[in-house]
Order: sequence, then C-alpha cells, then structure tokens
Amino acid sequence: LLDEVVQWSPETCRQELKSVLPKLAILKVITDMFLPHIGLSELEDECFSKVLPKAATVFDSMLKEILDQVGGLSSQNTELCAFLRRLLESMMQLIDSLSACVRHVGSFDEAPYLDTIRSLPTCVLKILKDTFQHCKDSEVVYCGRLSLVADLLQALFKAAYSLQKGLLEVLDRVSLDSSASDEEVSDIVTIHSLLDICSIISNLDVALHANTWKFLIHSLKYHSLVEEHLHHRDISAALCDNLSSSFQYCLEMAEQMQFSSLQETSQTAEQKLFQKSAKMCRFFGNTLVHYIKEFGSFMTKCCHHFYQLYLQKFPPNLSSPLLPPGLSEELNVAARIPLDALLFQLLPLRAFAEAASQCLLLVSVMDQLGSQPEDVQQLWYTGSLFSEEIQLPLYEAVLSSFRRCYTECRLPVLLPGVMMNGQAQASVTLHQHVCVHLCASVAALQPAYFSLLEQCLVRFVLQPDTHCALLAIDTWCFTVYGTAELCLHHALLIGQLPTESYQCSHLGLLLRRMAFLLTPNHQIEFVKQFPPSVMDNLPVWSHVLLKAFSQETQCKIQSGIVKLAQKSLDDWHKDDYKLGQVNKMQIKSHAVLQCTLELLLLISSIVVKNMESQVICQAVVSVKSVDELLLATLEFLSSLGKIFVPPDFQSQILPRLSSLFRVLLISSPWLVQHHALEAFSRFAESTNHEEVISQSLSEEETKAMVVNYLSKPCPKRPRQETIEEDDCSRHLQTAERALKA
Repeated sequence: LLDEVVQWSPETCRQELKSVLPKLAILKVITDMFLPHIGLSELEDECFSKVLPKAATVFDSMLKEILDQVGGLSSQNTELCAFLRRLLESMMQLIDSLSACVRHVGSFDEAPYLDTIRSLPTCVLKILKDTFQHCKDSEVVYCGRLSLVADLLQALFKAAYSLQKGLLEVLDRVSLDSSASDEEVSDIVTIHSLLDICSIISNLDVALHANTWKFLIHSLKYHSLVEEHLHHRDISAALCDNLSSSFQYCLEMAEQMQFSSLQETSQTAEQKLFQKSAKMCRFFGNTLVHYIKEFGSFMTKCCHHFYQLYLQKFPPNLSSPLLPPGLSEELNVAARIPLDALLFQLLPLRAFAEAASQCLLLVSVMDQLGSQPEDVQQLWYTGSLFSEEIQLPLYEAVLSSFRRCYTECRLPVLLPGVMMNGQAQASVTLHQHVCVHLCASVAALQPAYFSLLEQCLVRFVLQPDTHCALLAIDTWCFTVYGTAELCLHHALLIGQLPTESYQCSHLGLLLRRMAFLLTPNHQIEFVKQFPPSVMDNLPVWSHVLLKAFSQETQCKIQSGIVKLAQKSLDDWHKDDYKLGQVNKMQIKSHAVLQCTLELLLLISSIVVKNMESQVICQAVVSVKSVDELLLATLEFLSSLGKIFVPPDFQSQILPRLSSLFRVLLISSPWLVQHHALEAFSRFAESTNHEEVISQSLSEEETKAMVVNYLSKPCPKRPRQETIEEDDCSRHLQTAERALKA
C-alpha cells in the first residue's frame, strides 16, 4: 500500500483520503501527501484524533527502547550504536511531521477553534516534555558514551525547540469566547503541561524558558473563563521557585566574580551570565506580580509560597554573601523591587497577613499600608484572634519580630539608610532601620488606630527585653514630638505608673527622653504635679535629668530637692551615721538611704565648686560603683573635672578617680558603658588633672574605645543649650594629650 500511495497524484490522494488514511501508520506520508488537502474544520475528526495518539505511543516506545538498550552502548558495539542512532533519527522525523501539522494549522487565515485541533496540543506537549527530559538527562542516560550520539541529541533538541515555538504561535491564535463549552475551556488549560516543560528546560535554555512562561501567562487572557479551571497553586509555586532559583544563581555568580577578583565593569563571561540571570529574576518577579493581580481572589491557598519567597537569602540576611555595591544594586533592581510590587498585591489577602511574621517583611508592609484602602489597613492594624492562625496587630508584630532578631542586632547586620535626594545614606543598623520606618508609619497613621499604637508601645516598654524596649521608646518619643499637649499627658501618666525592676529602668529612660520634649510651660506643670520636695516623688526625679529643663525650672527643682535632702541629712545625722560609714550599710535594704545618697550625689555634682576639699575627698573615697547609684555616681564624678584638687588632697582623690573610671568604662552592660563614656568625656573636657585621664586609660582596649567614642558626634544637649562647634575637637585633643602622656 505504501509503495502505491507514494505514486499517487494529489487528486488521487484527495479522492482516496477517507478510505486509506486509517490504514496508514507512517505519519510522514500523511503529513506530506494528505494533510495539505484537509480543511481546518475536518482536521480533528479526519486526521489528528486518529493519527496523533498513535504517534505519541510510537514516540514513547522509541524512548523506552533507547533506555533499555543504552547500557550496552560503546564505540566497539557498532551495531547497537547504529540502532540507537536510527531511533533518534526516527524521533526527529516524527517531530518534523508534528511540525508540519502545526504549520498546516497556522497556514489558515481564520483563527482555529480548540475543538478543531484538540488532539494536536495534547500530543505535541507530551512529546515535547519527553524530548526535553531526555536531552536534560542525557549525561546520565548515556554516561561516558554521550559523544556517540551528541550530534543527534543536539538536532533533536533544536527540532523540539522549533516545534514548541510553532505550537505556541498557533495556540496564541486560538479563539475562545464567552459561549465556549466546558470542554473547550478544559482544553485551553492543557497549558498546565507547559508547567512541567518549564521545570525541565529551566537549566537547558534561558530564552526557551522565558518564552514558554511568557506564553503561559499571555494565554490567560481568557481568565474570566478559565480562572476556576487553573491550578493556581502550581502556577504560583512554579513562579516563586523560578524567581528564587534565578536569584540564588545570581548570588553564586556574584560570589565567583568576587573570589576571582573580577572587575564589576568588565564584560567577562561570568558578568554576562550574572546579567542574564538578573534579567530572569526581574522577569519572574514581574510575571508573578501580573499573575497575582489577575487572579488575586484565588491566591488564598498560595500565600505560604509567597511568604517563603520572602524568607529566601535576600540580603540583608546572615547567610547572604556580602556583594560589591554594583552587583548588589543590580540584584536589588532585579529581585527586590519586583518583590515590593508583589507585596502591594498581597496586602489585601488575610491568609498572607496571618503568615507574615518576618521583621523586614513587616517593615515593608508598614511602608506600603498607607496607600491601601481602609479595609486593608484595618486587616493589618487590628489583627485577628478569631482566624485559624492568630494574627497580631501590625505594630505588635513588628516589635515582636524585632525582639527575635538578637543576633542581627548584636553583629550588627547593616542595611541601606533612607533615601535622601535620590541617594541612600550610609548603612544603618537593624534598630535604626526599623525605627525610621516605624516612625514614618506613625506619622501617616489614621487617628482610629492610634489607641492600638499606644497600647502596643506600653506593652513593649514594660517587657523585659531592653533592646526592644529602646525601639518602643524611640517610637514613643517620635509619637509625641511636636504635639505638646500629648507629650505632657504621656509624661504625667508615666510618672504615675508603679514599676518594678527592669520596668522602672525602661520607664525611667522614656521619662528622661520625654522631659526634653516638654515645653517650658509644661515643664512647670510637670514640676507642680510631682513636687521634688515630696519623698514619694523621688523615683520620678531620680530618672529625669535637670539639664532637660529651663534654667528657671532647674532652680525650682534644685530648691525642692535640697530641702528634701537637708531633711534626710538631718535625720541621718540624728541617727549618728557618717558619710564614711555608707560602705558598711546595705543600701539595697534601705530604700530611703538609697534615694538620699542618690540625691546627695546629684546635688554635690551641681554645687561641687562650693564644696570643701575634705568633703570631696570623703565622698570620692566612700563612693562605689553600686548599681542602684550608678548614674548619680557618674554625674558626680564627671562634675569633678570642674575643680582643681589642692596638692594636699591629690594623692587621695586622683588615684581613686582613675580607679573608678577604669572600672566603669569596662562595665559589660552597654548602657552603663555608654553613660560612663559620656561622663568620662565631660570630665576630660574640663579637668586640669590630665594624669587622671592617662591612668584611667591604662588598658589599650579602653583607650581605643574612648577615642572611638570621642570621634563621634557629641551627645545630645537640652533644647535650650547650644552646642559649640569645637566641642568634639576639644574632646579629641584632650584625649590625644592624655594618651600620649
């Protein structure tokens, strides 16, 4: 029959088509001689449905035969080698025949309907998948004998590449309207087979991979018809995986370039690969954004994939490599910017809000939430306790996640500063980064959510983690900054709160900071509310710095404290206690004595110039670095820089001063160390006894720490004082003289 058919004329082929076609099993003959005579409306029933399933079966059998026989392949076994090569050639011929089918469908001017070519995409996609998988596995399948068939495998891949390109062009022309049947809609979602192909070719050919995804997303133009038939979880997961893989490959290439000392600007092979991968990052990121925008209502079950995407090794991350600025910026544009756009699409999804708990992700949420509608803001700001997973209110979630970032804060991990005039500022710590974005969010916060913010700040100031409490304090101070009445209201409330242990320390720090923000009139009102002459108000005034107040208010505060101190001293004297006996008493067990000593040291620091040398000597010799009196002790020690110690008392006072500073400067709690550095710098700024400075800095580590501190901007002064321009240079000069001594 085959010999006879080959001799037929086109007219005979047309006449004998229906009787002969079912008897033919050679696809090439069909496509070359009969296919050109079949109209578009008859293709499926007369040809494709009868021939293509058999073609797919034959192709599958040839692949299996290769896998069964390839184990014996060698250059010596010429017969088997020739047999396997014939099989590969037959597979190529079959693919060429399928390409002819695709070209024939594309040759019609009218757009095809799916029911007229239903068997074609199913068969072609199956064969494409098997072909690409075979090419991908070729090194394993053929092992060390790949060179014997490499030319045919390369040709097979090119033929499959061409076939897929043609099929996608045909499918792109397929017409589907709102009256399409469920069967037709079901046919269009055969594009899910393209997902399998994408996963196979991702490492074979970048262009083919990208074009396949482009078609896959473009084919969703009928989304209103197909949205309920699509496997949204599979598609979104595949996009996330591809974005993550491309990004990781970029990181690997960047590390190789860095280790190889390659210049960022040189167009090396590595640089080109990096740029190509970065381009794929951007493509998959933008594609994912587009997909979620189209099918957002179906993304509820996919939120886990999106959250995991944010948890990849995107810097800053402890396991991310440090990259040169140029490469880092290119990656930022390629991956992180699309992720910001992705986040904008995810914010309305409750499932995503419930899953999100990573600190920097929540910071990004804060940045974008202001532009979201009211219902989305309510979802994030209020949280939920009634869903399957408890969702914390946004500010509470941010501070809770920051509290878990102990290692990142300790290292510290550095992030780009805020943008100013189009340029990112110097790198900042995680604390600074979160604080700046928290404050920006608070500035744009709707009044309806302000009470939630206040409740959150109170909780985190009172919790035991000091670093997290400092972040809450920073945010709180920004919240009341510029709102005088609110600042006074909060200061009065804080002064009334009963506190214990760490809570007292945290609230005291907040009150100290807030005192600088009070207006002069409100300072007077604060003093009236908490008279310094009343013993019960001592805890309040033990935390507030007098420097925060105006000169007039300072005098009133000092007067009240002096009266209270005088009474305490009189009572103390009546009990026959002496200052030199303080070290014999248990300060912790005598709260009144503790407060009295604290006030006495603070007062002494103010009136030190009027104190007798003998009294100063007695105080310096008696004082110790007791935790409960630490801040007052530092204030007193720093004030001694204002006086000149007479020669008769220098041998008793100066060595003791050096010893105290040495101990305090190496204190392990960083807050104590900071206050010690501040006190020492004030002492060094004004003292004439430079030998105290050199003796205090006898350890090299301490020297380096002090010089490093003095090289930074001077500590904050109260708002009514001015900072002289030469303060820092004077500090440095004093330290340098002492270190050279």
